[in-house]
Amino acid sequence: MKSSLCLLNPNMPSGSGSLMWFRKGLRIHDNPALEYASRGSSCVYPLFVIDPHYMEPDPNAFSPGSTRAGINRIRFLLESLADLDLSLKKLGSRLLVLKGEPGEVLIRCLKEWNVKKLCFEYDTDPYYQALDNKVKNYASSAGIEVFSPVSHTLFNPADIIEKNAGKPPLNYQSFLKLAGEPSWASAPLSIDLSSIPPIGDVGSFDISEVPTLNELGYAEKDQNDFTPFRGGESEALKRLRESLSNKEWVANFEKPKGDPSAYLKPATTVLSPYLKFGCLSSRYFYQCLVGVYKNVKRHTSPPVSLVGQLLWREFFYTVAFGTPNFDKMKGNKICKQIPWNDDDELLAAWREARTGYPWIDAIMVQLRKWGWMHHLARHCVACFLTRGDMFVHWEKGRDVFERLLIDSDWAINNGNWLWLSCSSFFYQHNRIYSPISFGRKYDPDGNYIRHFLPILKDMPKEYIYEPWTAPLSVQTKANCIIGRDYPKPVLSHDSASKECRRKMGEAYALNQKSKGIVSEEDLNNLRRKLDEDEDREANPRRQRQ
Repeated sequence: MKSSLCLLNPNMPSGSGSLMWFRKGLRIHDNPALEYASRGSSCVYPLFVIDPHYMEPDPNAFSPGSTRAGINRIRFLLESLADLDLSLKKLGSRLLVLKGEPGEVLIRCLKEWNVKKLCFEYDTDPYYQALDNKVKNYASSAGIEVFSPVSHTLFNPADIIEKNAGKPPLNYQSFLKLAGEPSWASAPLSIDLSSIPPIGDVGSFDISEVPTLNELGYAEKDQNDFTPFRGGESEALKRLRESLSNKEWVANFEKPKGDPSAYLKPATTVLSPYLKFGCLSSRYFYQCLVGVYKNVKRHTSPPVSLVGQLLWREFFYTVAFGTPNFDKMKGNKICKQIPWNDDDELLAAWREARTGYPWIDAIMVQLRKWGWMHHLARHCVACFLTRGDMFVHWEKGRDVFERLLIDSDWAINNGNWLWLSCSSFFYQHNRIYSPISFGRKYDPDGNYIRHFLPILKDMPKEYIYEPWTAPLSVQTKANCIIGRDYPKPVLSHDSASKECRRKMGEAYALNQKSKGIVSEEDLNNLRRKLDEDEDREANPRRQRQ
């Protein structure tokens, strides 16, 4: 299971060139791959490859963006690249931007440029694992040294799995015991580079600057709603300094507390997108937090503290790395097999903020416009789509988040959907977020809803969470007739959540009886039974009416 991260070539002549391949890790501080590429090299090629599948417009996607990412995340990435380019220029270099399938482009570069070292940050995502193996195999055959250090995470997931007899730990406390203190934690990290060797001859390559959205082919109309969070290492370090300046807040941070309706000043650090793209080193963040803790009388501890949040990230990275088919229900040993509904109409209502529940719809509007929302807001809409109300497959919701979130991270996004759908990690499926009372607890006046759903801005606070209960005279005065200006609820929460509890109970019983090995036939039989039970319950209701 343990990965070979460094293919060393002992015969490499000093003073030869290096290729620094940026993917994530879009920063100068604590970047061991960049530091190693610079050491003893006569020239360094800092390279980023624009993958058209990730970056170029797809007119068939459900929101502006490419085949794989929404426009907010693409813009965040472009801003991060532009900031990195600026930092490299201050060090006497620049970012070389090429376009194409990354593996093919890399191999062509290695063939044409006279480099003896290839350096890039190690990545556990399945996409990068396959890509990196292809590139490493070529480099190795060409006698090029490959240096791929673990610096996107605090630990190497393979090390944790090895300590646990080859299996990933499946609960947080087990993970903490296995992980212990990071091996590098007591040593100072390399934060600054004074200079980088110059770029060598690029030969026949058509090198470009970091493109704009317009240059990638995005129309002005697609660029209307943009996240308030700017990408880049400079912005990441600024946000980090601002967060750490309030030492009392850092010391007392306690998740899952926090206000999901706070949007003018979010109740968290909003550092997750910077960690996702590696604009901020998680190791540097960890050391800064430990530094704050040393200078306060008391502080919170994992799992609820800020360090605890970084360790949750590590937990999901480790489980994801050690679990085949982690992003699927089928073939995933740690995932409950559940006969989810295949209801595209309900899915579309949820995705397009048309459920008729203002708290849910406002969160989904924030997701589309900002590419970010508070973790408790994410919990609410994920529960509503899956085990709470709609009983739609968690993979469908995962795909929407994966596209629209600026901090979308393969391991964490899949891990959270497995958790929130009660498919893995968390199994108290009877605990359901109310789409009415949960939001009201934090924001009784409904200011969050009024901001993201302006059609409801004049609805009195007594009705803002349940506008369908407002008398017609109130709706008229608020300039919002339910069913015309804002949708009626697509379902009744009380009856839908009761139905979901029953379905989850039966699915859990099937998984227990089958000892986790549920066949497709078993799942289809249960689906039929649940549908028949639902029809039987509906018929007496219709007769009574």
